[in-house]
Amino acid sequence: MYDKALINGKIYFKSGWQYQNIYIEGEKIALISDQLLPAKEIIDVLGYEVLPGVIDPHVHFELDLGFIKSVDDFYSGSVAAAYGGVTSYVDFLEPVDNVEDLEKAFYHRLSLAKKSVVDYHFHACIKNPKGDLEVFVKKMKALGMNTLKLFTTYSDSNRRTYDPEIIELLELSKKYHFLIMAHIENDDLITLDPKFTYRDLLKSRPQISETTEALKLAEYTRQTGGWMYMVHLSSGKTLEALIQNYPDILNQHFFIESCPQYFSFTNEVLNKHDGYLYTFAPPLRSAHEKDLLLYHQDAVYTIGTDHCAFMKKDKDQLTLAKTPLGIGGIEHALGVMRYHLKDQTIDKMTKRVAYTQSLRSKGEISEGFDADLVVFKPDNSMKVHGNHGTCDYSVYENHPSAGQVISTILRGQFVIKDGEFVGGKGQWIKGSDFH
Repeated sequence: MYDKALINGKIYFKSGWQYQNIYIEGEKIALISDQLLPAKEIIDVLGYEVLPGVIDPHVHFELDLGFIKSVDDFYSGSVAAAYGGVTSYVDFLEPVDNVEDLEKAFYHRLSLAKKSVVDYHFHACIKNPKGDLEVFVKKMKALGMNTLKLFTTYSDSNRRTYDPEIIELLELSKKYHFLIMAHIENDDLITLDPKFTYRDLLKSRPQISETTEALKLAEYTRQTGGWMYMVHLSSGKTLEALIQNYPDILNQHFFIESCPQYFSFTNEVLNKHDGYLYTFAPPLRSAHEKDLLLYHQDAVYTIGTDHCAFMKKDKDQLTLAKTPLGIGGIEHALGVMRYHLKDQTIDKMTKRVAYTQSLRSKGEISEGFDADLVVFKPDNSMKVHGNHGTCDYSVYENHPSAGQVISTILRGQFVIKDGEFVGGKGQWIKGSDFH
């Protein structure tokens, strides 16, 4: 007798839909079958869809910017995540420039994350590094991480990593089987004028800064045979340029992540009276660039939210320099992205994320995998309403959604059941080698 059975569901299985029953034993999916078999708990999901648990590869809980901290901690952020069908996420260690601080950053973040109600993993994060990069990589892997975040900008806060080190890290990524996560903007084309307001965000961080830097790093990736993952691609022009110039490595060695905000809004919202609420980096782009992003959606490999929430009062500043950049979005990403990309969304938020993040037992409804499941009610007439995180607003309020998460199951246990939070205990997931 199985522990649980989800019966009569339309399940997302092998990148398509089938009517099957799912049987859970302990934390794992034990059987997928059209037979009706005995189980201690039977959950009838007739009329609903059953998806793999969403994995968000890009979140910032308790992010300390020095002058302010993002408002969702690992508890409130993970509760919001669960309401959005997210069963695992990958946050970031504090950026460090040496191996000793890497280990300290790991254990500090691990202590903060223990209150998470869903599973979690971390990206190591490097800034303007000092010392032996190979030693740094070996320590990162010994700690169970196989992704390393770097920035090509933010030289003003000493977070930028420069080209010689990027090339060396790409060579090391090939040798040690890890993935470089890169925030890609050309630092020399970014203008940090202290008089700029939020309406000047595109003047501060123009589209050309993203496109030129992405093409340069794609070339480095091709030359070295290394592995790179571009976080939060914002512009369809950047994507089109990569498709035209690097089709041989795109999503083979140079992976593309984009975010719901770039599919949902254009830079016109920055002209609204509350345009400061839509400030993040890289910024929103033109309607043409958004249309290009939708047109080339097949070339977007994964979707991450870049969830980094701040309160209204903290975003409402006189100058851009004092405005914390970032928005929330983890709770609404699945419904919003399914509205934009239909079923193509699912692999981009589950299976492909598990692959790039080397989370081998996650991301698919498959026998032997973790029983991470989302019960979803499809409804194209829905709009986003409300928020379960700490933040006092959502840019997605009243945005069309493809439906609603009814229940979220993590390793065989309900975290959200029939729309209500019932508790959960997340755990650290160790990554495998990237290959």
